[in-house]
Amino acid sequence: MKLKLMNQKMFLAGKWVTREQQIEVRNPEDNTIIETVPAASVEDMILCIEEAKEGAKLAAKLPIHKRMDIIRKAALYVEENFSKFATTIANEGCKTIKEARKEVTRAIETLRISAEEARRIEGKTINFDQMPGSETRHGYYYRFPIGIIGAITPFNDPLNLVAHKIGPAIASGNAIIVKPATETPLSALLLAEAFEYAGLPEKVLSVVTGYGREIGDMLITDPSVRMISFTGGREVGEAITRKAGLKKISMELGSNSPVIVLKDADLDKAVDSTVSGAFWAAGQNCLSVQRIYVEAEIYEQFEEKFVEKTRHVKVGHKLKEQTDIGPLINEKEAVRVERLIKDATARGAMIKAGGKRSGNFVEPTVLTNVNRLDPIAQEEIFGPVVMLFPVGSLDAAIAEANAVDYGLQAGIFTNNLKAAQKAIFELEVGAVMVNDSSDYRIDAMPFGGVKGSGLGREGIAFAIEEMTEQKVVCFLDD
Repeated sequence: MKLKLMNQKMFLAGKWVTREQQIEVRNPEDNTIIETVPAASVEDMILCIEEAKEGAKLAAKLPIHKRMDIIRKAALYVEENFSKFATTIANEGCKTIKEARKEVTRAIETLRISAEEARRIEGKTINFDQMPGSETRHGYYYRFPIGIIGAITPFNDPLNLVAHKIGPAIASGNAIIVKPATETPLSALLLAEAFEYAGLPEKVLSVVTGYGREIGDMLITDPSVRMISFTGGREVGEAITRKAGLKKISMELGSNSPVIVLKDADLDKAVDSTVSGAFWAAGQNCLSVQRIYVEAEIYEQFEEKFVEKTRHVKVGHKLKEQTDIGPLINEKEAVRVERLIKDATARGAMIKAGGKRSGNFVEPTVLTNVNRLDPIAQEEIFGPVVMLFPVGSLDAAIAEANAVDYGLQAGIFTNNLKAAQKAIFELEVGAVMVNDSSDYRIDAMPFGGVKGSGLGREGIAFAIEEMTEQKVVCFLDD
C-alpha cells in the first residue's frame, strides 16, 4: 500500500519543507518502499534550534486555556483520522492492525490527559516565618517552562511515544524538537499535521526526519536545548548522557522484565497474561515479558499450558485481523534475535516452541534450561522470546528477578497478599503489577525504571514536572 504524506516533507519550525536527500521508509513485512522523507542535515537542525528559541517564547506566553484547546483539537484530529493513523503505524512499523488501533486509542488518551494536566501545573505557598527573623516575609513557588526540549523517539510506538513527548511539552509551555526513529517517521509527521490543524503557533514544534548519526549530536549538545527526552536503547542512552552536558535528561532505556508465578496463582490467568505480554508487537516492547520464574510445584503444568498457548499465536500479514504478531522492524534485528536463540541453545537451552526465523519474522519462542548468566537472560531481547525458570521459593524468584542491571516493571501472580507485598517492596523496578504481567501501563501513571532502565519518569503529569522548573517568590512586608 502506497502512503502519501505531505509530499515527502518534514515539519521544520511549523513549515513543511523537503530536501534533495531522501530516506526510504520501508514496510518491514516485505521491505517494500511505502514513502520517502527528507534526510535533514546538520544545517537543518541548527536552523530548527534557532527557530525554536523564538518558539519557546511563544509557547511560554500561551495562556493555559489556549494550550488546552490546541491539544484537545489535535486529539480530535487524530480521532477523526483514526483509520489513517492506524494504517500508517501498521505499514511503517512492526505492529499488526489490531495493535496499531490500540496505539492510536492510547495516543488520543495521552493528548487528552495532557490537555487536562495543563490546568494542574501549580505551585505552593511557603511559610517563610518558620525561620526566626523572617516573620515579615511571605511568598510561594511556581513552575515555569524550561524552554526547548529535544525528543528522540523509537520505532516500536511511533505515535504514542511521540505524543508522550509533545503533549506534556506543549501543556507546560515549551518548544519541542522531535527526532523520530528513522524507520518510522510517518506517524510522527501525521501528529505534527494534527497540531498544525489545531492552531499551534509556528516554531513551537518541529519533527525533523533524518539519520541520528548526522543530526542527533547537534540536538543533544546544543546548550539552547535545555532537556533531552529519550526513549530507546541503553547503549545510545549512555552515549547521550556523555554528550549532553549540563541539561535535564529523561530516559527510558528498556528492560528484560521478570514475572513471578507462585503456586497459589490462577494458572490460566497467569498463562494468558504472560503469553500476551511476551509476544505483543513481536516482543519489541520495553515492557515485554522476558523471564518467568515459576514455583517448582506448578512449573511443569505452567510450562505445558504456556507452550500450548504460544503455539496458537498467529504470525503473519499485519493488516489481517486474525494475525497476532507481525515482523521485527528489519532483518538485522531478526538476525540478531535468531543469533541469541542459537547461542543460548548451544549452551544448553531447550526450545519448547518456535525458534525459527524467516526474513524479518521470528516465531514466538519459548526457551527453558537457559543459563542465567547468558546474554539472552541478562540483556533486553526486544524480540518474541521468553524464558521459563523453575524456582524453589518467592525469595529465590525475587533474587533471580533482581539479578540483572535493568528494572523497569515486573509482575507477580499470587493470591497471597503477604507474598505480593514482599515482592512489591523487594523487586528492584519502577512498577510491580500484581496478578498481571509486566506488560501493563496506563498513560497517566508515572512510568520509568531504575538501574539500567533509565532516568526520570514519563506519564503526563510526571513528564510535565520534568519539563518545568520551580521559581521561588518572596515578599518582604517591611
